[in-house]
Amino acid sequence: MRLTLRQLQVFSSIAQHQSVSKAAEQLAMSQSAASTALKELELSYNCLLFDRAGKRLIINALGLELLPRALALLEQAQDLEGLLKGNHGFASLSVGATMTIGNYLATLLIGHFMQEHPNCKVRLHVHNTAQIVQQIANYQLDLGLIEGYYQDNDIIAEAWIADELAVFCAPQHPLAAQGHASLKELTHEAWIVREQGSGTRLAFEQAFLRHQLTPHIRLELEHTEGIKRAVESGLGIGCISRLALRDAFRRGSLVAIETPELNLTRQFSFIWHKHKFQSDAMREFLRLCRTLTENIQRSDQIDLATIL
Repeated sequence: MRLTLRQLQVFSSIAQHQSVSKAAEQLAMSQSAASTALKELELSYNCLLFDRAGKRLIINALGLELLPRALALLEQAQDLEGLLKGNHGFASLSVGATMTIGNYLATLLIGHFMQEHPNCKVRLHVHNTAQIVQQIANYQLDLGLIEGYYQDNDIIAEAWIADELAVFCAPQHPLAAQGHASLKELTHEAWIVREQGSGTRLAFEQAFLRHQLTPHIRLELEHTEGIKRAVESGLGIGCISRLALRDAFRRGSLVAIETPELNLTRQFSFIWHKHKFQSDAMREFLRLCRTLTENIQRSDQIDLATIL
């Protein structure tokens, strides 16, 4: 067999970075060596995996067909190497999580996982839902933990645990004493919400769209903590996961506003690419997540102390 794992590494890295120089940097090799490895691969099988447009390399149809299989083979080789080194399939794990899950749940789950598998190198990437989905599609992550349920022919999604958004305000806000609000009242309020592309923003907008209403959005922020601080300062009211609000509600720094006319429930889900090789580490992390949330109805009911 003329094919080598190094050639597949170079091809996959160039395809993911769309750059020979960036691929070479990632693989700690010279740019000329990376170019040579790609040329040898293409010459060996008398094929082209990229279209050349000046100095740019654009992956073609054959390259796109090869990429998921090459990545799966490389991951199996890495898993095998870990086994030979004594890691028994737990060499590394790359997890992506949306802001809410990443900031309030994933770090604790990963901490628990690493206690059981201290030799496994775990990387956590926290972004909004759209970015996590894109990284899964590009094989940059082993597993994604997202808000909502994503449907795509190339991505497998599995429902995990229910989550509920909560509308909230500062203690001095008029709605705080009232404790609840009608749809009419909510449309007159200034809102501080997450950015477009986040699962929280999508669930928030869908709740109003069901009533053919559009809330007045005063401010968009990328982080839940920033939204909480802005609401505490009296800039408006907000809507984020109850999981992110538990401590603030307990302290009384923020107050929940009941909204019986709005359906603010959603689902946390696991996602991974259908061609992704499932390592022992990935399967074990999924098992841990399912076990630690077993028989729990909603994310904010998880006893985080038991995860430590």
